[in-house]
Amino acid sequence: MTDHHQSTRGEPRVALVTCTELRDLDPDDRLVLAPLARHGVTAEPAVWDDPAVDWAGYDLAVLRSPWDYALRRDEFVAWAATVPTLANPADVVRWNTDKRYLAELSAAGVPTVPTSWVAPGESWQPLADSGEYVIKPAVSAGSQDTGRYDLADPEHRELAVAHVRRLSAAGRVTMVQPYLRAVDSAGETALLFLAGPDGLAFSHAIRKGPMLTGPDLGVEGLYKPEEICARTATEEQLAVAEKTLAAVPGGAERLLYARVDLIPGADGAPVLVELELTEPSLFLGHAEGAPERLAAAIRTHLDRRP
Repeated sequence: MTDHHQSTRGEPRVALVTCTELRDLDPDDRLVLAPLARHGVTAEPAVWDDPAVDWAGYDLAVLRSPWDYALRRDEFVAWAATVPTLANPADVVRWNTDKRYLAELSAAGVPTVPTSWVAPGESWQPLADSGEYVIKPAVSAGSQDTGRYDLADPEHRELAVAHVRRLSAAGRVTMVQPYLRAVDSAGETALLFLAGPDGLAFSHAIRKGPMLTGPDLGVEGLYKPEEICARTATEEQLAVAEKTLAAVPGGAERLLYARVDLIPGADGAPVLVELELTEPSLFLGHAEGAPERLAAAIRTHLDRRP
């Protein structure tokens, strides 16, 4: 096997952590390879659950696209704890891979989408007889096992109950949220932050169009393809993002990257949908200079090593 320990004598070596399905990295992540090389950093993909990888041999392991972890979250969190130099850190991974962190952020004063939680074994019935709601597991990647339900429709009500029951039977915590209709017009805004000399700094923002089209029936084709375009973040959005990052346990200054996903709430003010600190798409291809900024952030992390 390649001797990764040579990095202590020459160029630092970085693992870009991925999954078997994306063994050669997601195309967006490949954009950082050339800028890293210009920073004197050798980077290569490494599959998180490949037992042949010598994680201790890398100067830094950067979580990028290990998107198959959702149904193996305990295994993934345990693996993260064994990686000596992981970005973002293992304790952040443990906290951020269970979306019940939203309740903590809400308690800290961050405006979040109202969320109720259904533990495995608990019975659940819709409390309202109208309105649209989103049901999804507290541990998930992308929009897997996620559905949108119109509770005025008797069939949707039955499907919503069945969705919660299905997740519960699998031992998964369910989250129930009102569907914020502004996403249909304004879309979702993702604000990207990357590490700099003085901590996380805003890099760029993108707009994501609506994806959920209906109930989760356990089949493909329930979601629209992602519609991504560049977006200019507003001062109000940036303020919510900063407040969110200030509430991260252990401090946001340790982070290599963060993605703050916002949607206009009922009053039009931005509310947090998700805080992505583990394996977010960074949408490097949608902002000029973003790959170079990520490479510089990785170089900054490397230069902080003892």
